[in-house]
Parts: sequence; C-alpha cells; structure tokens
Amino acid sequence: MADSRYDPRYDPRYDPRAPEEEKPRPFSDLPPPPQDVTPGGELYDWYVRGLDLLANGDANAAVQLLTHTSSMEPESRMVREALARAQFDVGMYDEARANFEWIIGIDPADDYSQFGLGLAATKLGDLPAAVEHLALAAAMRPDIAYYSTALRGARAALTASRR
Repeated sequence: MADSRYDPRYDPRYDPRAPEEEKPRPFSDLPPPPQDVTPGGELYDWYVRGLDLLANGDANAAVQLLTHTSSMEPESRMVREALARAQFDVGMYDEARANFEWIIGIDPADDYSQFGLGLAATKLGDLPAAVEHLALAAAMRPDIAYYSTALRGARAALTASRR
C-alpha cells in the first residue's frame, strides 16, 4: 500500500499520523479579515463606538463590538459595564449577570452594577438575589427613583411567588 503522504490530495491537517511539527495552526492559511470587519482605531474608539451603538438601539452590534473590546481589555470596568448593559438589552441575562458580578467583585459600592445585577437576576427568576442587589443600589443612591421602583417591583414579585 502506498504512503498517503505522497498523494497530491494529502493534507496533513486531517492525518492523525502526521508529526506534530507538520500540523498547521487553525485558520493560519486564511487571509486576514477585510478592513470593514475589523474595528478601526484604538480600543477606546471601539468602546465609544459600542456605546454609540447601544445608545442608538443597536444592542446586538454593541454586544459584538464590546465583546471584542472586552477580550482585548478584560480588566476594564467601564468596558464590562457597557457590555453587560448591551447583553441585558438583547436578553443575554446570564452573561450580563456575570459581568455585573465581576464589577461588583472589584467595587461593591458601584450602585449601577448592583442595579444591573438586580435587574438581570429578576429576569432570570432569582428574586431573592434581585431584591438584595436592588436594595443595595437604592440604599446607595436614594436620589435615583428608578432604583426604588425596580426594588418595589422585585419585592412584589417575590411576595407573589411565595403565596
């Protein structure tokens, strides 16, 4: 039987017997993405563009851009907050909750992240956690009426669920 490596159709990427040094990296033979697919500018430009997309109601595009931004700058609280807001707006409540929890792990006094975490927990049906985080947000910033409104709604839902 002839060695398949001498066959002109042979591709070492699909041969489990190929030596390790012959295995190419995945997608290394593909050309780079076109310029219109890769965000232009610096990370801050991506962040600002993501916020603009979010403000203009295009949360799906904002999630895509801010996810890319977050992967390049994973320790940025402002990027994570914007990403969590976009994720919440498109219904990615688990992911939004995880990002808000990450921010609160760094800064428990971040009232907006407490509020966002409470809203995400409400959407996920975790009403006791929702009430806890919304109460913290409302206590930190009693001047923001919608924090208290969300807290009253979560408390009412929790009470109704216990009946």
